[in-house]
Amino acid sequence: MDSSNEGRQTIDNFRDFGQGAHIDVVRAALDDDREWLLKAPVCKTLSHHNILHVAVMRAGEGLAVSRSEQSGTFMFACTKGQGMVLADGRWKRVKAGEACLLPPFVGNSFKAIEGEEWEFCWVRYIESKDTKPIVSEISPVSGAFDGMALKYAILGLHAECSAQASAASNHLWTELIHQYVLSFAQPHQSDDRMWKVWNVVEQHLDKDWTLADLAQLACVSEEHLRRLCNKQLGRSPMQHLTFLRMQKASNQLSTTDDKIENIAKSVGYNSAFHFSNVFRKWVGCRPSEHRR
Repeated sequence: MDSSNEGRQTIDNFRDFGQGAHIDVVRAALDDDREWLLKAPVCKTLSHHNILHVAVMRAGEGLAVSRSEQSGTFMFACTKGQGMVLADGRWKRVKAGEACLLPPFVGNSFKAIEGEEWEFCWVRYIESKDTKPIVSEISPVSGAFDGMALKYAILGLHAECSAQASAASNHLWTELIHQYVLSFAQPHQSDDRMWKVWNVVEQHLDKDWTLADLAQLACVSEEHLRRLCNKQLGRSPMQHLTFLRMQKASNQLSTTDDKIENIAKSVGYNSAFHFSNVFRKWVGCRPSEHRR
């Protein structure tokens, strides 16, 4: 399987956990009665951080899950083996000791690799389009992350909830899980040059930014900027620029009645057709479909 594959042009909705899958999941509400969640214990405390459910999963042979629009941030942390996650419009291989952070309101897909075992845990948030999500301009799409602590925190919560533990115990497990996610999604920047660059860029996404412009903002060479971005964000500088543009466009499509042509120009695309193609690749649908 080629991890450089650009991925499918459209994202369908389906779920197949595969043969031999095992999942320990905790849901935030009893009325979340989807079939695969029916037997999951409930922890209402999760909703304090807008968490919909948390889980530890050993993937089954043939696992494949896809959602055309995930209504909340989704964090994967791989604890054993490796699998594939669709992010930034392309398939990424996520291995043990790595995590992948998927922003809200975009297509969400992941699948097992034939012949490979894959164990991972996840935290799924529910977020509205008029609130600031956990994902920010400095959030990585993928990177190094020891998921074992997160795994055992989720299993701890699952055990407590299955035994009808006290609200105080559930609160402690929930806080621990949420903080592990934040430690990856909103990392402390020892080198604040990256934060300064993206803070400026986010305010001027309509500008025709080049790699040279970004490097000049950071006061580093273009090659060094590439290395810093790949290390901290899991993306190249120009890929992260596109990510920020698609995030802003998604928000405008959801909260305004502006014409698609105007939204395209506001995020740096003079051609609405080009903008639509890029949006479809990164988000999983056309801008007009996202607005419905």
